[in-house]
Amino acid sequence: MKKLKIALLAVLVTILGQASLLAQSTNVWKNLSEVTYKISEDEYGELYVPVFSDNISKMEGKVVEADGYIIPFEGMFKPEHIILSSLPLAECFFCGSGGPETVMEVDMASPIKYTSNRVRVRGTLTLNSKDPEKLMYILKNGTLVN
Repeated sequence: MKKLKIALLAVLVTILGQASLLAQSTNVWKNLSEVTYKISEDEYGELYVPVFSDNISKMEGKVVEADGYIIPFEGMFKPEHIILSSLPLAECFFCGSGGPETVMEVDMASPIKYTSNRVRVRGTLTLNSKDPEKLMYILKNGTLVN
């Protein structure tokens, strides 16, 4: 009887963990849009520094899923380090109307092939407010989910 209870508990924990990950993947871009900015200065002039909401800060270091489109920078696509946009290419931050909260860097655990189709990746979220050479959202150890 004790083994049955332990087995049922393990199944319940697995189901709840998957439901939590699904909820995160459904809302990850919505949550990431809660960022605001403050104006700061460096040796080159003014820059906008992200200020992450409590919801975003709670996600740091957690495994999340995000779906979107790989942004193909000419001559810069690296299959192990991609830029993922929540919006299609014509609307993405670099090409259209989206803001910086609609894109993230993904450091892939294994190289992937470029596709123009929507993809889903899973990785550990890192927040960046210090390095202006990087995006403010970075997924580490990314894996392709679909």
